[in-house]
Amino acid sequence: MERKTPVISPEDLRRQAEIAQYIREFWQNQGVTPVACVETYGCQQNEADSEQIRGILEQCGYGFTDAAEGADLVVINTCAIREHAAQRVFGNVGALVHTKRRHPGQKIFVCGCMMGQPEISARMKNSYAHVDGIFSPHHLWQLPEHLYRVLIRHKKAWAVEDSNGAIAEGLPVVRTNALKAWVSVMYGCNNFCSYCIVPYVRGRERSRLPADILAECRDLIATGYREITLLGQNVNSYGKDLGLGVDFADLLTQIADLPGDFLLRFMTSHPRDASHKLFDTMASRPKIARQFHLPFQSGNDRILKEMNRHYDRAQYLELIDYGRKLMPDIVFTSDVIVGFPGETEEEFEDTVSLIERVRFDALFTFIYSPRPGTPAAKMPDPTPKEEKNRRFDRLLAVQNAISEEKHRAYVGKTVRVLVDGRDGDRLTARTGGGRLVRFEGDDGLIGKFIDVTVTDATTWSLVGAVTM
Repeated sequence: MERKTPVISPEDLRRQAEIAQYIREFWQNQGVTPVACVETYGCQQNEADSEQIRGILEQCGYGFTDAAEGADLVVINTCAIREHAAQRVFGNVGALVHTKRRHPGQKIFVCGCMMGQPEISARMKNSYAHVDGIFSPHHLWQLPEHLYRVLIRHKKAWAVEDSNGAIAEGLPVVRTNALKAWVSVMYGCNNFCSYCIVPYVRGRERSRLPADILAECRDLIATGYREITLLGQNVNSYGKDLGLGVDFADLLTQIADLPGDFLLRFMTSHPRDASHKLFDTMASRPKIARQFHLPFQSGNDRILKEMNRHYDRAQYLELIDYGRKLMPDIVFTSDVIVGFPGETEEEFEDTVSLIERVRFDALFTFIYSPRPGTPAAKMPDPTPKEEKNRRFDRLLAVQNAISEEKHRAYVGKTVRVLVDGRDGDRLTARTGGGRLVRFEGDDGLIGKFIDVTVTDATTWSLVGAVTM
């Protein structure tokens, strides 16, 4: 089968690298080392995109700062999933008019998923005169070109043409963590859940070649990374566009079989494509973390159909039961939406009962937020905000009680953790299931896998002591 996914040519990528070198020389000739501030909103994929943005900017000669004040370049990488995040972006971009007034040479770019929405990119272009350029995720690889247009030619840069997307392999990366790495294995989504804007702003599903992913993972392991998280809007669909006969479970096997002491995670999974083969693979490979983030969104079949999720409650529960049969210690987390248009009290109670049946270790909970351009945004939504808030609070109370009970069950147990940093007077670490553990210890433990005995627990974290 011929590969369906378009790929950016090596020639086009070389051209961008040449432009980056020209920008670097531009700054060198001025005797200046410019600094850039990259602010990121949203999901792990946005974090991974920002690491590529920093990599490209480093090619262009930029150093980095966490503050927009005084930065030569500010890049705001946006998220379109929730209305609250979008409003924060508008407010923060608006506030940059003051930093630019105090530093007239400052250049401002806004990118990411919000810029993939025509009405929002038009608003940014027409109402925020201090913004120098905008680009959607499809045009990230052309950042040197955008920056050249603004910096050298003194023109605005708008790159928001609609596209199904392509793969740009080999972009430079500046990672923000020396222990944990994001690795994108695919981009885009074909599912078109009725509430979700992602397929419209990130394009269709397109997978990287297994060889390229394996090469990146080998380099990370050799460099000393101890945890690798594979990313995709729906990792379970990996490989369908490649025609190589390699699915996501096969890819996991290949990476998990690489030599080295590391832990492998992945997200996000869609239940319609999650398979028994994937659970079998997790159970057979100790380097794959026994943590599965499997969004269910609603426990009611009618709402699931309205959401265009392509599975029902029984199918979801069958996956959970199969995973727990193979791996009794597996940690399940999930996403859930409260107050989807037309959801009744009885249908909400189906969601609560599913939570009580599954007993997730943790949930990411959201009150439905309409996204312009999605089918759900046009659905009648008669439920008052106050009622949605009441349901949301009830759901949180149920889940928090379960989380605390499950965490209390860790007390007295010894768990293997990766020590990843310090929070005040205690070290922080994560179990294989992703549970946060705090304990006293020396900074020399950071970056190591160690055993910790859990001595106490809260709803959201564990307390422990290093096992001697």
